[in-house]
Amino acid sequence: MAPTAFPWLDTHAYPFAPHYLSLPDGTQLHYVDEGQGPVLLFVHGTPAWSFDFRQQIQGLSPSFRCVALDHVGFGLSDKPEHYDYRPQQHARNLEHLIAHLNLQDLTLIVHDFGGPIGLSYALQHAANVRRLVILNSWLWDTSHEPAFVKLRPVLASPLLPWVYRWLNFSPRVLLPGSFGARSLAPAVRRQYTAPFKNAKERNGAVGFARALLHEQPWFGTLAQQLPHVQDHPVLLLWGMRDKFCPPAYLHRFTQAFHQAQVVEFQTCGHVPQEEEAAAVLQHLGQFLVEKTM
Repeated sequence: MAPTAFPWLDTHAYPFAPHYLSLPDGTQLHYVDEGQGPVLLFVHGTPAWSFDFRQQIQGLSPSFRCVALDHVGFGLSDKPEHYDYRPQQHARNLEHLIAHLNLQDLTLIVHDFGGPIGLSYALQHAANVRRLVILNSWLWDTSHEPAFVKLRPVLASPLLPWVYRWLNFSPRVLLPGSFGARSLAPAVRRQYTAPFKNAKERNGAVGFARALLHEQPWFGTLAQQLPHVQDHPVLLLWGMRDKFCPPAYLHRFTQAFHQAQVVEFQTCGHVPQEEEAAAVLQHLGQFLVEKTM
């Protein structure tokens, strides 16, 4: 599908050629595939898409092959009204993409829901994953944490899908509200809201919200398997003013790995790759060079 199919797309900020994989059910999965060299695979969360890694892809693609997908329901991928939008299905889609492109010895770079989705692959195929980079995410059952117990009535409310679908609540309200000291410029903010042009195309974000309520056992199962990758080199890049994945989550990840490097962005919120793009690129580049030598 040509970029002209998305008249709202800022091709200056996001100058990548479009690629599509037809999934087994016929759904079209969009992905970026830029550069040559060791493979970096970027896995986004909600309500984002590969756009939020654009600056890191542009900076790293001269030396690395940068692959970044848009989950079904997000970005430039298909957004069927009726689909299995659970993270388990997104993890299967990711595995299809990796097999289709024959990606080997890859570095996984994950954020938000991209954490459990991408790390699910790493836990099952640890030998094919060379390094991990984790930005503000989680990988465990949070259902007994006080913050989740407080949030549960909101997640269970029938009003939540309504505001997500009809008010585009996730990219319009939650995303800008997740930032720390900086804010989204209007032109950039449009690149996050425009992919969800009508209510029928907003079920991907609804699916992730529902997953917080219904898929906690799956997250817990993944956490039990973390020892499979505990010896992998890992870089943890963390916005310390994150209301969704707080510093306690960073400390939990730090304890789970034997070779963890940690970078804390003190004034940053939930999306360091957007809010601290240049610094994230710098630390990524240093980590990748160190772990390649």
